[in-house]
Amino acid sequence: MIDLSDIPQRLDTVREKMAAAAMRSGREPSHIELVVISKMQSVEKLREAFDSGATLFGESRLQEAMTKISLLPKKARWHFIGHVQKNKVRKLLPRFELFHSVDSLELALEMDRVAADLGLFPRVLLEVNIAGESSKFGFIPSALKRVFDELLILPRLQVEGFMTMAPLSEDPETSRPIFSELRLLRDELARSAGIPLPTLSMGMSNDYEVAIEEGATLVRVGSAIFRKR
Repeated sequence: MIDLSDIPQRLDTVREKMAAAAMRSGREPSHIELVVISKMQSVEKLREAFDSGATLFGESRLQEAMTKISLLPKKARWHFIGHVQKNKVRKLLPRFELFHSVDSLELALEMDRVAADLGLFPRVLLEVNIAGESSKFGFIPSALKRVFDELLILPRLQVEGFMTMAPLSEDPETSRPIFSELRLLRDELARSAGIPLPTLSMGMSNDYEVAIEEGATLVRVGSAIFRKR
């Protein structure tokens, strides 16, 4: 069982490592934001993290997130990091400020349609399956290039960048080529579209330092803060 007093120290350690990685890559630490992955964690642990300065949390299940959103302070911010089911879009859109995982044109079309009904302009990232893993969702790069213009002209969706997940590995260096490829893909698509696409969500507890060195602006860290379940 976790000692809640561990959480502030672990948050500080993550922040220090984030700042060091930013400095190593010649970037300002303030340009990288920590998404505390709060899925499957208790409200008590989240309050401890919030009281220690964490304000941005990542959830992947609607019902679990709704409970936490209602119980945490209003200043807490929420990103949806899980696979978005089309039949949940109407309930999800009003509750999250950014969606990390738009993984198909069909989903984007449905989110845009529902957003028009609700009068919303959802901010989204496009999930890219750089490694081509069959177990993961996301556009493969070639397919994304084919439909990218269609995604950008949707009147409600605000495409701000991209997200990817590297294959699990004990060696964070094995993630580096995945993160580098996403950054290069972003640069290519930003140039062709003439828009900045500034956000790159990549890196988790095992490889967030490498992700920052390769250009991440959002890192998704859970077990390094709360310990492995």
